[in-house]
Formats: sequence, C-alpha cells, structure tokens
Amino acid sequence: MFDRLTTSDGNFLTGKLLIAMPSMQDPWFERSVVYLCAHSEEWAMGLVLNRLVDSLSFPDLLDQLGIEHETLRPIQVHFGGPVETGRGFVLHSTEYLQDSSLQIDETVALTATVDILRDIAQDRGPRNHLLALGYAGWGPGQLDQEIQANGWLIVDPDETLLFNTDLDAKWQRAVDKIGLDIGKLSGFAGHA
Repeated sequence: MFDRLTTSDGNFLTGKLLIAMPSMQDPWFERSVVYLCAHSEEWAMGLVLNRLVDSLSFPDLLDQLGIEHETLRPIQVHFGGPVETGRGFVLHSTEYLQDSSLQIDETVALTATVDILRDIAQDRGPRNHLLALGYAGWGPGQLDQEIQANGWLIVDPDETLLFNTDLDAKWQRAVDKIGLDIGKLSGFAGHA
C-alpha cells in the first residue's frame, strides 16, 4: 500500500480530475467531477465542475459586489464545493493572468479577485472560465484515503471537461474518457 498519490513529476494530483464513483454516498459529491487545483501532503483543494448555485446568477453576483455591467452572455455560477461557499474562484485559461493568479499548469489558472469578475463582465477576461462559489477541501491524507477506498477515479482534464457548460453530461463524459464501463466497477476496495 502507498501513503501518497503522486504524478510522475512529483506534484501529487494537482491538475487532475476526480470522478465520483457510483458508490459515492456523500451528497455533496454524488456524480461530481472535481478539478484539483492543489494537492500536497498537507491538503487538497478542488472545484466541482458540474453543479450550479441555483439561487444566484452572474448579474446578481455583480450587483452584490457593486460591479457595473451591461447585457452579458450567460455565465453560470457553479457550486465549487461545501467549504467557504461565500468565497468566489475563477478557474480559467492562462492567456489571462494577474499577479494573484495561481497558475496550475500551462493551460489552467485560478484567480480569486474581484478584478477578474470585472474583466469578465466587461468582456476583457479569460477566453475560457468557470466561476465557482466555495471549494472542496481535504485535510492531510484524507483525499488519498478516499481514492484508495474507491471513492474517486482520476483522469486527465481537457478543455471541454473543464469549461463546457453542458453540466448534465460532464460526469459521463469524464467516465467515458477513461474507457471503462462504470457499471461494472465494484464500489469495494480490495488489497492483495
């Protein structure tokens, strides 16, 4: 058995997608797809990519923050996870970066400032973006244990899985990317 899950470059699972197994009992994460923004020995942080905040639209959020806006293209407000649900994050493409942006890899960054919302509202923001309120968080070793207990599958992200707005199909598309028949997988962990 291994104690940590790391990628070949030693970055743990930062930049990977977690796909909730069908046996996932946690209602916060049932049939969810989570992008891991950070993963280390001490903690992990990710954003749920396929759930929306039903009670808040992007124009409503801008109004609450006092950001002027005109007619906007439809922008979804995602439920990023159950931790700090009043805090906003924008997962986005890296042609747009601020000093405060966390560049996750060559193509994806995370920014949590009001300035990026202003730029998106004025159509000066990143080409691809996903706005989320809250995040998914794990303590030391917690995510590794959940993966080892068959709670999550891991897959490489792609632009469509990260930024496509068809949320109903996102979980299945992520599963299809692995090439497995998810219905034939066991929800029970086994050790040799």
